[in-house]
Amino acid sequence: METLFIHVTNVLLPVLLCVLVGYGLALFKTNFDTKTVGSVVGNVGYPTLILSHLTAKHISFGAFLDVMAAAAVMILCFGVIAFAFLKIIRKPAQAFLSPMILNNVGNIGLPISLLAFGNEGMAIGLAVVAVVIACIFTIGMWIPIGKVSLRDLIRQPAVYSVVLALILMGTDTSLPAPIASCFSILGGLSIPLMLLTLGFTLATLRLAGIITGAYLAVFHIAMAATVAYMITWLFGFTGTTRGVFILMCLMPASVATYLWVERYQKDYASDVASYIMISTLLTIAVVPLALTFWI
Repeated sequence: METLFIHVTNVLLPVLLCVLVGYGLALFKTNFDTKTVGSVVGNVGYPTLILSHLTAKHISFGAFLDVMAAAAVMILCFGVIAFAFLKIIRKPAQAFLSPMILNNVGNIGLPISLLAFGNEGMAIGLAVVAVVIACIFTIGMWIPIGKVSLRDLIRQPAVYSVVLALILMGTDTSLPAPIASCFSILGGLSIPLMLLTLGFTLATLRLAGIITGAYLAVFHIAMAATVAYMITWLFGFTGTTRGVFILMCLMPASVATYLWVERYQKDYASDVASYIMISTLLTIAVVPLALTFWI
């Protein structure tokens, strides 16, 4: 148990320290443009990270497709359960649904997957990230706005990088060495920038509606654990794939969804901010338990 505790600490502590650095940047009012950083990560970091890891053959073509399918089922299950719960507690789905169904698998999930399971864990995590990113910039926007636009999907570079990576994996083709090295360097920007952005954003969220945020966060953990158990059993996931997928299910609400809620559902922005903050803090307690007793 002592060895396992040390391992869990070694996995989580670097992630938390990086988040705290971002939090400190906000406290000291350092000039940190989250929109610019987010644009760099979304347009350069994520696409090159996906291509560099997937074409390095840390995961098979079939296994990657299986995890992508499981991620889509995860979001669907979250959507059905969360929608029913919001109806019961009489909260507007247009404000709360997207944060409840889209997890922060990029900022927190990828670093933990890499540290806990190595390059294979990173590759498996990227399958989930690819699906969630596509959803954040589609249904994550459409729900708060109240309208659907397919143009948002085709404007995401990460979508094209996944398609290209699948073609390369399916044809057993490798990237030329200079390009692979370039993508590895550029992709390496993603994780530290995402963690700094997470910390900075959390520090700038205004907390109100603590009670609403707290019970939504607790419900999210219960929902996530149930869905993780069902999907890993349904798809027959074992070993590293099972561990990474459970972690991804348990991740907190995505900070990115708050941007759309703040813009289009202002009346509920403070409640959603509280939910995201408490959900993130709750994950710090839940993930070590999951790594120790479940995964």
